Amino acid sequence: MRVGGTPHRTIWLAADAVSGIGDVEIIDQTKLPHEFTTVRLTTMEEAGFAIKDMWVRGAPLIGATAAYGVALAMRTDPSEAHLAKAYDHLFNTRPTAVNLRWALDDMTRLLSALPPDQRIMAAFRRAAEISDEDVAICASIGEHGKAVIEAAWDKKGRAETVNVLTHCNAGWLATVDWGTALAPIYKAYDSGIPVHVWVDETRPRNQGASLTAWELAQHGVDHTVIVDNAGGHLMQHGMVDLCITGTDRTTYTGDVCNKIGTYLKALAAQDNSVPFYVGLPSPTIDWTAEDGVRDIPIEERGTAEVSSISGRGEDGRLRNVQLTPDTSPAANYAFDITPRHLITGLITERGICDASADSLKRLFPEMG
Repeated sequence: MRVGGTPHRTIWLAADAVSGIGDVEIIDQTKLPHEFTTVRLTTMEEAGFAIKDMWVRGAPLIGATAAYGVALAMRTDPSEAHLAKAYDHLFNTRPTAVNLRWALDDMTRLLSALPPDQRIMAAFRRAAEISDEDVAICASIGEHGKAVIEAAWDKKGRAETVNVLTHCNAGWLATVDWGTALAPIYKAYDSGIPVHVWVDETRPRNQGASLTAWELAQHGVDHTVIVDNAGGHLMQHGMVDLCITGTDRTTYTGDVCNKIGTYLKALAAQDNSVPFYVGLPSPTIDWTAEDGVRDIPIEERGTAEVSSISGRGEDGRLRNVQLTPDTSPAANYAFDITPRHLITGLITERGICDASADSLKRLFPEMG
């Protein structure tokens, strides 16, 4: 996608890499929207820090960063013991996004079958492949999802703008490129369909206000930032044609784990007969999880994210300010579960299906 008109991915091999082996560069998303800053990762530990402290975030990008983290670990020490250490260290950075485990399992399976002297090249090659595969998956999600937006446009006689509500950030910044929930919006916009996006601020990290709004502006897509609790009001007044969100983990039965607040949007959508779709890359499906509430661990993050907020002051400087009383405790559940019966459809790279085990297995029969 574009930043100031220049194409960018969210993770890439440094320009001074030799024969596909080198440092890795990322965008520090904690500085957005006020500063566009890139960071060089040189070690597995730095990759883990980038994941844990949300310099990178979004399930697909977390997976790609973990893959490159393993590659950096192999560059330091390609032994079996260090491979196991890298797996454990990176696995413990973020417990909810299944892409993290998927990428680590993929890298470990490949590298464990090779002698140590072949692991460095193989690790960097596979990390690059995982990144390229994510771009292709997201582009395909965009093409399938564009049809949903076009159908909404047809329903309005192709005379009015299509209004889409989304939650958190499931765009280019959450993946290697294109995004999941935003990919259909970008594809629709690029094809000439008039689309406007209602952007939930997404407390407490404000990924909607800081990331989704920023990248939509970079791409030229019409959008409006709203507070998290405004979505139901907009739906009641016919101002939302459809909802599209992303997912950090989806059970094989169709339950969706996404940023806290997604469940409430799905409830409001059902009450107002607004279609509710989820952009779902297949590596985000947990084929071992049947019930989202029971089987998916919900990450609890530090309470400072709730009790304080970061922003740019009148002097142009970034600063944190406290929101809550000194004596008030806080809780910070990072995700919630949207049950399958609230979901209109899952937009995958292989097409759109119902949120059900049978439908997902028909699209992905190799998963048995």
